[in-house]
Amino acid sequence: MQNPSETISPRNTGGIARLVPWREPALVAGFLGRDGGVSTGAFASMNLSELVGDDPAHVAENWRRLHALLAPKLTFARLRQVHGNEVVVVTRGNLDHRPRADAMVTREIGIVLGIFTADCVPVLLSAPRERVCGAMHAGWRGVIAGIAGAGVRAMNSLGAAPGSIRAALGPSIGACCFEVDRELADRFVAEIPGARRHRREGRAGKAYLDLRAILRDQLIAAGVAPDAIENVGPCTRCACAQYFSRRAAGGAITGLQLSFAGFAQD
Repeated sequence: MQNPSETISPRNTGGIARLVPWREPALVAGFLGRDGGVSTGAFASMNLSELVGDDPAHVAENWRRLHALLAPKLTFARLRQVHGNEVVVVTRGNLDHRPRADAMVTREIGIVLGIFTADCVPVLLSAPRERVCGAMHAGWRGVIAGIAGAGVRAMNSLGAAPGSIRAALGPSIGACCFEVDRELADRFVAEIPGARRHRREGRAGKAYLDLRAILRDQLIAAGVAPDAIENVGPCTRCACAQYFSRRAAGGAITGLQLSFAGFAQD
């Protein structure tokens, strides 16, 4: 479900669909959909993850297309995502590592932080004045673990005051479709201040949660200004023709869409 007040710039170049959250010349950022690649079947077509069982040649071609669209000299940093709240500070010295974590921050020019999702919430952070950026993979476990606050604190450790940070919450499962066991919804209410506002009853023994709204509250609590937070893009389950969605696939393995942020120049 889209936020009617969102301000985004959709672009489609060479068949690759990209939602661009901010108009900042030096910043390379966006939320990709599933169109524009060569992968097939459950991975059709712009899957960029080599960890889900896709043909490696297809994944490599998809990356070639993305680099051709953005800039060949940009270097992508990636993680082995584990649904936690660990944040990695990425530098040229550790760029070749792929640690088990769910968020990254950097202040090094030319490094682009990339995270993968297929219903979880991709969160991009930027502080243009300080040239600091971040990217977070926020599933329900990460939200409960406080990944939003951890990401803001990591940005702050690199010199970006919370009040200078902008956040964009990308395509992910919406409050319309994120139905969970009532016990889990009750846990959110018990452990996260304000989560009760973003919970509603579902079928017997079930309830719905609005993960993006809860993350927004957590970002505000960490010091990000409310008007600096954008919801970008639709519910992935509702828009599963344009975005990978594990829920829409009945829990089966699918491709993953990439969300990314980095500063390309001073």
